[in-house]
Amino acid sequence: MSLSRLLAIFWARNKEFFRDRSALAWNVLFPVLIVAGFAFAFSDEGVDLYKVGVLGEPEVAEAQFRDLQYVDFIAVDDLQSGLRKVQRHQLDLLMEPGSNRYWVNETSPRGHILERALQGSTGQPLVRQAVQGEPIRYVDWLLPGVLSMNMMFSALYGVGYVIVRYRKNGVLKRLKATPLSAFEFLSAQVISRLWVILLVTAGVFFGMSLFIDFPMEGSYLDLLLIFTLGAMSVISLGLVIASRSASEEFASGLLNLVSWPMMFLSGVWFSLEGLHPLVQKIALIFPLTHLIDAARAVMIDGAGLLQVADRLVVLAAMTAVFLFIGALAFRWE
Repeated sequence: MSLSRLLAIFWARNKEFFRDRSALAWNVLFPVLIVAGFAFAFSDEGVDLYKVGVLGEPEVAEAQFRDLQYVDFIAVDDLQSGLRKVQRHQLDLLMEPGSNRYWVNETSPRGHILERALQGSTGQPLVRQAVQGEPIRYVDWLLPGVLSMNMMFSALYGVGYVIVRYRKNGVLKRLKATPLSAFEFLSAQVISRLWVILLVTAGVFFGMSLFIDFPMEGSYLDLLLIFTLGAMSVISLGLVIASRSASEEFASGLLNLVSWPMMFLSGVWFSLEGLHPLVQKIALIFPLTHLIDAARAVMIDGAGLLQVADRLVVLAAMTAVFLFIGALAFRWE
């Protein structure tokens, strides 16, 4: 492997990207417009379902609430995660039907209403547990997803589509005649796209912080590591798509086939809680799901790397598998 050849391809790809001012502007403006639009649209509290977390079977809690309408019962795996969501106003109330205990946030108006409804719907004595915490705005919850989604589009189309264009225009055929190896070429593409994605994401992140006072409870270094690993996994996925595609139209179709399900099923716009279990399992096959969950845990809940280690392991494994498949299947012509 020659470092000089790798750097030559690296700088050539960077110059090509920054000279395409429309693509550069889109990478910067797209997440800003999305976040600003949702911040305005959700500036007032909307009318939605009450959300009750249930430790155990949701059907038992539904029986206690009888025929009360507009209540969504969501299964919660463990007490700590449920309490954190009550503190953040992501759940209006948390119940444990087996022990007749419930937890409510004393600063939540919806939690107060649900508490009164619960007390009037059951004849059994209930044990009240109070928690406190400030609510999370929708725009605060949305921001990690929008940043991750922008990284996904930049990674997939900035690598997959470009390599296919190189192949169609004969650039790869000419590079094949040089001492440049496939590994050097692909490595340069990954490194070039990675640092551009991180640079743009950091600029958008700190730029938005000047206009929207969103929370950042965790470590910036932890968040940087998560974004780096997530970007590498999606870039590697783009390499797999571009490894043999010779048609820009075909590659564009594959990229859309991959990117759009990820955008809607990875938790960018709405929480996956309460959805069909099959949908939640399907979402786990997408690297974007693990990237968003880890980023939200750090930014909103102040989680450390140990708390999101399972997500990082999955992203690292996906990166390794995608890189191996992409390098193995890559062809110059």
